[in-house]
Amino acid sequence: QVQLVESGGGLVQAGGSLRLSCAASARTFSSDAMGWFRQAPGKEREFVAAISASGGNTYYTNSVKGRFTVSRDNAKNTVYLRMNSLKPEDTAVYYCTARFNPGGLPDYWGQGTQVTVSS
Repeated sequence: QVQLVESGGGLVQAGGSLRLSCAASARTFSSDAMGWFRQAPGKEREFVAAISASGGNTYYTNSVKGRFTVSRDNAKNTVYLRMNSLKPEDTAVYYCTARFNPGGLPDYWGQGTQVTVSS
């Protein structure tokens, strides 16, 4: 069974940094785009960032551009999200995702990791 397991979430003060990691098991995603979504309390789940299979192309939602960096290590079957200059509005459950379908949604999702940014 394919699993995406996130780690690295936690509580941080505004202006601080965190790095999320997501390790995939049971299959390799080296030929697939991977990415991150998040869901804040009372809000819909939203796209945060994505990275192409080779790592040569990255995509970000406007609110995190310049602060977040998505990267991947295909040898480790792992994707990362470096988050700098965190703001209270970044508080959410962050989900690792893999293999985007033609509709633009991922086929695979992790269980999520909580990120809380205090003011």
